[in-house]
Amino acid sequence: MWTIKSGTRKPTRIMYGANLSWKPLQRVLDALIRQGLVIEVEPLGLKDKRTSVFYELTQKGENVLSYFNKAKDLLELEAAPRLYL
Repeated sequence: MWTIKSGTRKPTRIMYGANLSWKPLQRVLDALIRQGLVIEVEPLGLKDKRTSVFYELTQKGENVLSYFNKAKDLLELEAAPRLYL
């Protein structure tokens, strides 16, 4: 979802940004769509005929990312102490 939020909307660009191969990306996108976090958009007047669909975050998806950021900010992650033998 971070990749989509950053403005990447084409499936192959999302795939590269999320560091996933095609089939796992399709499973993830399908799950996000089923949960109402992402929607498929068919653009009008598309010049590039290779891509017939784009993806956008829904308001629910934006809220999930916002809550995740708040939770991440509450956690203080410390580096594991090094053991010197």
